[in-house]
Amino acid sequence: MLITMLFPGGMRLDQFMERALELALENVKAGGEPFGAVLVKDGEIISEGVNELHKNFDVTGHAEIIAIRKAQAKLKTNDLSGCTMYASGEPCPMCLSAMYFANITDVYYCQSVKDAVNVGLTKSKQIYDDLKRENEARKIVKKQLPLQKGQQNPMKEWDRK
Repeated sequence: MLITMLFPGGMRLDQFMERALELALENVKAGGEPFGAVLVKDGEIISEGVNELHKNFDVTGHAEIIAIRKAQAKLKTNDLSGCTMYASGEPCPMCLSAMYFANITDVYYCQSVKDAVNVGLTKSKQIYDDLKRENEARKIVKKQLPLQKGQQNPMKEWDRK
């Protein structure tokens, strides 16, 4: 079903998704993965991104993260409340976490994690599955090293300010 809700200025929701898909296809042609993202505020595109892992050897270079970075730099804020993310693929846990930190509450995606797995892109599913486990059973085991006597407490310093 095609979403036909209009924004001020006449842009439709499906036009933003169409742009995300266009970016994903262009990225595949350029040797990258099939992911594109468009960040929208008040019916206008604020920023765009594609997965750039193949260019920069940076595992954080996902389409949504790139779009968030560009928007924050453009708007000179970490708070992207009121923005909507349109992503060609369902956001991975890292991208979803970045959206939480940036206060993005509306996300539309076209293809699911299952769709990605079906073409050999399995990392997101592996991470989502791992996060469901108890800390001790996860692939990455977290171990706390508490502050030692004489060490300054950064959290208390933050709290004082």
